[in-house]
Amino acid sequence: MSQQLVVGIDIGGTNTKFGIVDRRGNILCDGRMLTNKHEDVNCFLEELHQQLSILIAEVGGIENIKGIGVGAPNGNYYNGNIEYAPNLRWKGVVPLASLLEKKFGLPAVLTNDANAAALGELIYGAARGMKDFIVITLGTGVGSGIVANGQLIYGHDGFAGELGHIIVIPGGRFHPGTGAHGSLEAYASATGVTNTALEFLATRPDMPSMMREHTKEEINSKLIYEAAMKGDPLAMEVYEFTGEILGAALANFVMFSSPEAIILFGGLTKAGDLIMKPVREHMEKNLLPIFQNKVKLVFSELKESDAAILGASALAWEMKD
Repeated sequence: MSQQLVVGIDIGGTNTKFGIVDRRGNILCDGRMLTNKHEDVNCFLEELHQQLSILIAEVGGIENIKGIGVGAPNGNYYNGNIEYAPNLRWKGVVPLASLLEKKFGLPAVLTNDANAAALGELIYGAARGMKDFIVITLGTGVGSGIVANGQLIYGHDGFAGELGHIIVIPGGRFHPGTGAHGSLEAYASATGVTNTALEFLATRPDMPSMMREHTKEEINSKLIYEAAMKGDPLAMEVYEFTGEILGAALANFVMFSSPEAIILFGGLTKAGDLIMKPVREHMEKNLLPIFQNKVKLVFSELKESDAAILGASALAWEMKD
């Protein structure tokens, strides 16, 4: 059984999920912890080590583990560093792969969290058999993994595919993590949706909404979704507005790389048709005729936690012995 397992770790802005995976893509055991609890990356690694060590013992010990694969915001595949991630508390350059190697005594490899999700879709999910597709992750932030000709696009420095930070509304909403104005992430992330709802509540006083019964602090993407499902006019308008911005951005991505599919992944996709309908409508409306009605727009087939863990684990399988 020696080295027939790998560890996959998905570091998100809020939560970190991890699991031990076999060669067939079965997650044998998994766990999660808060990312944003730890201001110091060493404290984060200490808790991660404690929790993962229990799982590693469950599968027969560290001699059965080939290595560790990690997906993380602004993770650089070439050097194993997290570099200036806007939605993590650890600022600057964090040499995460080398820190993990020292902590666990195992080889570690790192990529962008959305690239890990794209790998998960390619090997185990909706993109099986595809050579050209884009994964858009809609969570705390907006990430993307781009696959062209069967290869993940890393760019010359490891940072290709930051589609969440393209400017969709010049001079628009401020993004506190990057200092940019009008980026896609400022509108199409869970945080962006919440900010849109707060703006609409303030600027559309005549529009009825059950959300008016809540304080600003209580309004979040979950509450907006629940209100929209009950037919709340303002909540539904929030999804329409978000879908319009995201759909237009996806049209730009299609015209850049002509993918077979765009796969939407992450917490915001739980809204189903509330988000998908306006996204599809505005994507098609903004495409040149040669691209219209050609690109599949689908939700991920994998459980949110599974896709990122599986994608990260795929990196570890690719490591040379």
